[in-house]
Amino acid sequence: MLLGTAAACAVLSVAVATFTTSAHAGGTLEERKLPMKFNWVACEPNCRGWVSAVGIITADTPKDFEDFARGRQLGGATVVLDSSGGSVNDAIALGRRFRNLGLMTTVGISVQHRGAQGARPTVAPEAYCESMCVFVLLAGKKRYVPDAAHVRVHQIWMGDRADDAKAASYSAQDLMIVERDIGRLAKYTFDMGGAGDLLSLALNVPPWEDLHELDAGELKLTNLTTTELLADVLPQIDAAAPAMAGLAPRLQEKLQEKLQDRFAGESDPPPARSTKTAEAVVPTGSAAAPVAAEQK
Repeated sequence: MLLGTAAACAVLSVAVATFTTSAHAGGTLEERKLPMKFNWVACEPNCRGWVSAVGIITADTPKDFEDFARGRQLGGATVVLDSSGGSVNDAIALGRRFRNLGLMTTVGISVQHRGAQGARPTVAPEAYCESMCVFVLLAGKKRYVPDAAHVRVHQIWMGDRADDAKAASYSAQDLMIVERDIGRLAKYTFDMGGAGDLLSLALNVPPWEDLHELDAGELKLTNLTTTELLADVLPQIDAAAPAMAGLAPRLQEKLQEKLQDRFAGESDPPPARSTKTAEAVVPTGSAAAPVAAEQK
């Protein structure tokens, strides 16, 4: 299982590659450690609505998305991401499905904004897209990253040895698995219209270092952003509403509480914890079978 190095998360299944970390208003810290969930956020008549995608990408995520999409007209819709990553190969599969549907992508937290005209959904920008989430973000036909969002990258690594990567030992098969999945990730990146700079930035950050947060210039350099306008990915939504300053005071307070909960016990700014990359455990008394790489 190959994983990235974003946040400490639950152990994922073998034969997957993974990256991960998220914050969701209205959700608990434990919920943010759970596999990715998809929800439709309706905002008619103000806008079409969007897909909220929160959590870790696991081996079940592509199927979960297919189950969610069944019976819905999602073509051209927008996916709002809040994730610390997860399985490399499953994130690639999910991203290709997004592109096939012509979906657009952005980073944010779906919240209910209560104003003079009642409650309405909006997108708060203070969210995280880390590790393999960054490559899912790249799948959008149009891609928007708000200034307050945190988009962070790092290397993929053997999933069962990422917590103490320097002290671990590695076999030739382990190296084969990592290099194979890097090749898959490179092909996917170029297929999605990303730049080699994205791979370079990610692969320069080992699991024992903090994740690298992309600045505005790097977001453009890597082709992660295709527009600077929220209205290009969420048509007709009030562009001012998602801003923290535009939220009602109590909603701001609640959102900040949730974001603080996300990093409970960590210093400010929160340090990136090592996550996992790939699992290649040789069963006792049998030959080793190749397994996939993961990032989380």
